[in-house]
Amino acid sequence: MYEKVYDQPMTAGAPLPFELPGWIATAPFEEFLGMRIDEAKDGRAVLTMPFRVKHCQGKGLMHGGAVTALADTAVAMAIKSMLPEGSHFVTMDMTLKFHAPITAGTVTARAEALREDERTIRGVAEVFDGEGVKAATFISVFRVKRQNPERA
Repeated sequence: MYEKVYDQPMTAGAPLPFELPGWIATAPFEEFLGMRIDEAKDGRAVLTMPFRVKHCQGKGLMHGGAVTALADTAVAMAIKSMLPEGSHFVTMDMTLKFHAPITAGTVTARAEALREDERTIRGVAEVFDGEGVKAATFISVFRVKRQNPERA
């Protein structure tokens, strides 16, 4: 969907060269990595991503950045499923603990988001390899932009 804009430079303050097809949808980076949103509702999400050569580190394992991106995006989709459409939020803190290498198959991230207060949401995602082995646990904190712009 976004292939034609992948290589366009981004300019601060300029209109975005793309438009998301919906509130819960992949953005250009996520599409480029091959992510798919299988489910996103009630503060939970399941995303998948096929392991391709473009995801490899030097020894043929899935790169930690690709694992982190999948987990972070899964939590973001879980958050989107519980916030009003158009809300703004960002990742403030994240930790990823690896349990096993990812060597092949379709990788799955199962995420859950829990609201701590009006602006703080904690997220957890577990990442599984193509055989169903837990490969990583992702823990994160997201911050929601204030609704009242005078207090921002």
